[in-house]
Amino acid sequence: MNQADADEELVEGSNCLGGTISHVRCRFTGILVDASQVKYLTEGTDEVRAMATRRRFLGFAAATMISARIDRQAWATDTKNSVPSRTLGHTGERVSMVGIGGYHLARPGVGLEESIRIVRTAIDQGINFLDNCWDYNGGESELRMGKALHDGYREKAFLMTKVDGRNRATAANQINDSLRRLQTDRIDLLQFHEVIRDDDPDRIFAPGGALEAVLEARKAGKVRYIGFTGHKSPDIHLKMLATASAHQFTFDAVQMPLNVMDHHFNSFETKVLPVLKKQNIGVLAMKPMGDHFILQSKTVTAVECLHYAMNLPTSVVITGCDSLKILDQALNAARSFQAMGKPEVAALLARTAKAAQSGEFEMYKTSHHFDGTYQNPRWLG
Repeated sequence: MNQADADEELVEGSNCLGGTISHVRCRFTGILVDASQVKYLTEGTDEVRAMATRRRFLGFAAATMISARIDRQAWATDTKNSVPSRTLGHTGERVSMVGIGGYHLARPGVGLEESIRIVRTAIDQGINFLDNCWDYNGGESELRMGKALHDGYREKAFLMTKVDGRNRATAANQINDSLRRLQTDRIDLLQFHEVIRDDDPDRIFAPGGALEAVLEARKAGKVRYIGFTGHKSPDIHLKMLATASAHQFTFDAVQMPLNVMDHHFNSFETKVLPVLKKQNIGVLAMKPMGDHFILQSKTVTAVECLHYAMNLPTSVVITGCDSLKILDQALNAARSFQAMGKPEVAALLARTAKAAQSGEFEMYKTSHHFDGTYQNPRWLG
């Protein structure tokens, strides 16, 4: 292919009358650019008169379009399917239906540059919900995410992190640590992490408890919304919600395991999800694959796990991504998702029913394998 042919493959003009360019389209990317966004020469100039052939004209248009400095996000919007968004409960915030889990970004074997690439690629591809926690990998997950959010990426993200502190002083210190590591002056959603003990709600809402620190942070503009997470027992989630109600407080979001195994065993879906729907609280689904354990049951695929959680009334399905390949899996699942009918859901649950009966593949419920604050009680304060 000669240069003129290459130029014609790159751009095409539309409505070119009397030397006036109304639109220019890049045929390589599919972008249609209004003339107001492109620097071009009118027919009265020597340069345009010198363009004796259409191909030379198109080559010129390609060069001028490059000089227009079109925002990279605008390009992305027109060249690929976007990630669907949903509303985060009563907050009204629009968040991507899939979110990036922060823990996996600093797992052993995942380098700094790779983790930054994962976060930025996710945002470029339409994911805006980012999950993290004060204790993930000794703070390294927050540090890496903070670096990834340089260069304008922070403004494109809905940033969530969590604290372990159960008293005012400990929670306040952890909030400030997270702000420093994430290199931001605000956290969009701050959550109480690992509400997994029966006394956690009472400690958080007690005088001098962690809620006081979070409310102070919200008043100071450091925090926008407040939620809580837990993976152990739906009954503890219900107690946390009841305790909040007794204190005339309503959470903005709640995070919990929602997956094909949870439906059958000590189920958050059955017990907690209806309450959140009734109160219009944002639903954050985590552990759609039970880390990797549900996949080990060999009853479902990763995409089926993601689609099942997306099919529930969730605002975001959070999934850990420790490589670009896994990120692509999450993106493809979000873009290919279609609402599942009752027969399809029933067939999927029938395949997982037997494996789910004992909780073997939901170790976060049946063991201390995932309980960071059990292994490190000092984090609670």
